[in-house]
Amino acid sequence: MKEIITYSPDRIPVDKSLPGLLKGQKALVTGGNSGIGKACAIALGRAGADVVVNYFRGEDAAIEVVETITAAGVRAIAIQADVSNEAQVQAMFKQMIAEFGTIDILINNAGLQKDSRFEDMTLDQWNLVINVNLTGQFLCAREAVREFKRRGVVKDISVSAGKIICMSSVHEVIPWGGHVNYAASKGGVMLLMKSMAQELAPARIRVNSISPGAIRTPINTDAWQTPEAYSDLMTLVPYQRIGEPEDIARAAVFVASDMADYMTGTSLFIDGGMTLYPGFASGG
Repeated sequence: MKEIITYSPDRIPVDKSLPGLLKGQKALVTGGNSGIGKACAIALGRAGADVVVNYFRGEDAAIEVVETITAAGVRAIAIQADVSNEAQVQAMFKQMIAEFGTIDILINNAGLQKDSRFEDMTLDQWNLVINVNLTGQFLCAREAVREFKRRGVVKDISVSAGKIICMSSVHEVIPWGGHVNYAASKGGVMLLMKSMAQELAPARIRVNSISPGAIRTPINTDAWQTPEAYSDLMTLVPYQRIGEPEDIARAAVFVASDMADYMTGTSLFIDGGMTLYPGFASGG
């Protein structure tokens, strides 16, 4: 019987080799109290950034993330806001700028799923996913860009005026029956990101996406919680392990840093090869 590799987060090394990579920068991570957002918020803090941890529900979890970040010697605060609500997004940015002075990095991470067969999907299910996953990214990016342009480049902090990372998915390119609202939202994120990147590049604002594959997060527990589910999942992942939130977080630190200064308008797929269409490895 083939061994099933079930990596746990404590087996993924934490990269502490560049602790000052984002020193002096101010970051906002939406949906930063769990899963990929939590890992990104902590990684940004360990790289030297001050971090706002946005959350919608789960204040206690957000406070725990803040405490983890501040233990690294930087500042962090938690701000509750619904990213699909324009007034709440604007209030969140106003509070962040009052506390930190500006924003340099936006991780547009907040997202959710409401799955259904297409013919049974309600308009409420469709609207909720599109409003949070796509409109939420638009609203947060718009406020960030307004501040980036107001402030401009501060060369002692970064050679860019600002960095936006849109959290997308392999489903910006892979169709996903039973999840059409989610796939449509991520396809929209892809072209939102590319269109922003095209328009904003002359202002030295970089916009990119990270597109995860199967990651061990609360949003997809059913896909990895049992050995049977995990084995089925591995038929889609050539690298034969599930991704961990830290896999995404390390990439986010790199993309947000000046090491990636010539990178804009790119979807960075971190998926263990899921977009290689593994069903064609021995067929087609």
